[in-house]
Formats: sequence, C-alpha cells, structure tokens
Amino acid sequence: MDEKFDLVVIGGGSGGLAAAQRAAEYGARAVLIESGRLGGTCVNVGCVPKKIMWNAAELGGALHDAREYGFHVDERGHDWHALKGKRDLYVARLNELYAANLARRQVELLRGRARFLDARTVSAAGRTLSAPHIIIATGGHPEVPRIPGAELGITSDGFFELAALPPRVVVAGGGYIAVELAGIFAGLGAHTTLVLRGTTALRTFDPMIGEASVAMLRAAGVALVTGASAGSLTRGAGGALTFALADGRSVGPCDCLLWAVGRKASVADLALARAGVRLGAGGFVATDMYQATSAAGIYAVGDVAGRAQLTPVAIAAGRRLADRLFGGLSGRHLDYDHIPTVIFGRPPIGTVGLAEPVARARYGHDAVQVFRSSFVPLYQAVTEAKPRTEMKLVTVGAEQRIVGLHVVGAGADEMLQGFAVAVRMGATKKDFDDTVAIHPTSAEELVTMR
Repeated sequence: MDEKFDLVVIGGGSGGLAAAQRAAEYGARAVLIESGRLGGTCVNVGCVPKKIMWNAAELGGALHDAREYGFHVDERGHDWHALKGKRDLYVARLNELYAANLARRQVELLRGRARFLDARTVSAAGRTLSAPHIIIATGGHPEVPRIPGAELGITSDGFFELAALPPRVVVAGGGYIAVELAGIFAGLGAHTTLVLRGTTALRTFDPMIGEASVAMLRAAGVALVTGASAGSLTRGAGGALTFALADGRSVGPCDCLLWAVGRKASVADLALARAGVRLGAGGFVATDMYQATSAAGIYAVGDVAGRAQLTPVAIAAGRRLADRLFGGLSGRHLDYDHIPTVIFGRPPIGTVGLAEPVARARYGHDAVQVFRSSFVPLYQAVTEAKPRTEMKLVTVGAEQRIVGLHVVGAGADEMLQGFAVAVRMGATKKDFDDTVAIHPTSAEELVTMR
C-alpha cells in the first residue's frame, strides 16, 4: 500500500537536506531517502574535508615563511594519518548532526535506494511512497576515462581514503578539483605532476585566472604536462604506475594517479523513464528556472541538475523550491547569475560574474572596459618568494557597471563574499572608487584601480 507524503526527497546531500527541512518548516510531511552518509559530496568527499587538507597545506607554507619572519621553526614533517583521523571524526560528527536536524524538524529519514515506479510513486527499502511533489537530489560522481588500466587510478573520492601521502602523484585534469588537489599534494610534500588536455587550467573561467593558476602551480613546484590526451595506465613490476599519453609521451612513474576529468549525474538506478523525467546535456537532469523537470511535480536540485555544481547553489535552489511549493512564495527561484565561487588553489582564486570574453560577447566588444591590477602583497615583503596577486574588474556601459570580478591571491576566498554582494546589487566602478580603502590590505586594490 502506498504511504502518502507531501514531499519525497531522493538524496541526502546539501540540496536535498535543505529542501526537505525548509518544506517541513512550512508544515509539509516530508520523507528523505538516502542510502549513504548524510551530507552528500560536500560533507563526505568534497568541500569540507578538502578545506581541512587545504588548511594543512597552507600551514606547511606558513611554517616555511615563519623562518623569514624571524621564527626558529623545527619542522619534522607532516603526519597525514593523524590528520586523516581527526578529519574523518569531524565528518562523522556532521553526519550525525544532519540526522539530528532532520529528526528535530520531523522529516522522516529512510535508509535505502530509491527507484521510480511512476511520476508520483517511488519505492525504497521495501516501502512504496507517493507524493504530489518529488525532488531528485542524488548529486554526482567522478568520471573515469574509458582507457586501458583506468581502474588503477583513483578519483577525488579516493583521495579521502588515502592512508598516507603518496611520494609521487600525477593528477589528470584541468578543472577546479584538479587544481585544488594538485596544490594540496604538493603543499604536503608530494612530487606532483598535473596533466592538462590544453595549455592552461580552469578554462571555463576568465583567461586571467587560467594564466595565473598555471603560474601559481609552477611556483608551488607542480610539474605541468600540456596538450595531453589519455592513452593507458599500467602498473610495473615494482608497483609504480606509468601514464601513457595518446601521442606517445608518458608520465611517471608515480605512486598514485588521480583522475579529475569531470563528474556525472548519479541517476543510473532511479528508473527515470518510468516517471517521464528527461535527461539533458551531459546526462544531467534537465530543469527549467524553477528546478522543474519534464515531468510535472518532479524537480531536481544540486549537482544532479548540472548547473553551477556548488554546495551553496544546491542549498539555495532547494530552499527556494520549498518556499514556492509549500511557503506560498509564488515565483520564488534561484537566479544563477552572479554566483560567487572560490577555487582553493594555493593561493586561492575567487570569481563572481562574467569572464571578460563572455561579457564582450554579451554586451559588445566596445561596451566593455576592463581594469587590472598585479602586485606583490605586503605579506611577501620580507620573504624570498614573491608570488603576485592578480585582480580584474569587468565593467559594462558608460556607467561602468561591474559585471565580473576576479581575484587570484591570498585572501581571495574571504574577500570575495562581500564584493559579490556589491556586484549582485549592480555596483559601478564609481561606487568602488568612492569607497574608502582599508590599508594595508590586498582587498583595497579593488577600490583603488585606475
């Protein structure tokens, strides 16, 4: 017999949790189905444990800099195993916290894998559940190339399972996950090589970011291999891996190869066809501006929908969807423009709004004016290394409305949030110019550019 709910949510990641809990706050009877750990990619194998590892790499750099600031530091290496233990305990506490939050809001948590029976009904854990509204929030998973020996490598999921730091690492990919993990490996002492399909990394971002990311990786000691297509991966008699490229070159030997070549929607076992849910480009669930799929009453939020695959985006989309469905807020939806994001490279990279080429294509070449700044931050005044901070403002029209803001440098991760508010509100270059600078900071460059 069908059990009736107001809302069925499939997937206990950031988007699913946010939608279910917001709906329950409005009085909806909601059930959330999840077979794995609560929190999804972000909490378990993504941003949260990644940031902890990034913090460790940053501390390694700070220990080196401390000597140049006059400290006598006795560095004895890094205990990966000890950090992993603390990191994993923290993640486990978050898993428990999410379960407690669901219980407090009276959202039923059903442990199992969901499968559509029709457009209003799903089965999970031997139960049949029906609702007028069903949200798909099953997230995504790392892609692995279809080449001989690909299974010998690991993905970003496997990164968090490593019991020790591999001495020699190859990272294949040029997106933000590749840049972040290559920087962490190198920062913690691994001999790291990044293999790029093109000539630069982060190609979907502003060109300044791609150029700066390559420079910062090289400065961190990461070896770069460009123009590379995967051929095969083999393991030698001694256990070392060799990555053969399609053009005859080879990379290695290495102790670990990590694939960071993209992500796919986790929808394989949902039986979406039974519900009439259509997949779009790249195999992600196709949605409109209201997160609605091709089937009435079925929605998709988060990475499974393939747009701006970021945790805060999934949360915002899930909450807005619940606001509209159960809170009476007609028309409520997420605006996917002006979404800020940070790549936790070393140093971090922050970006909001349009890349320069996109702005010129949208508004016309002559309507766009760009302001740039490149400088060595004060922190490096007494250090031998002199990494540069790079900043760019992309403006449009006679009023010079800021439509893109891009920063590469220490502090970019923290300064971006406030500037993102200004960009979203339609701030102009004059607004920035009329703002008193905070000195001495890197952020002041954004309000003093000429």
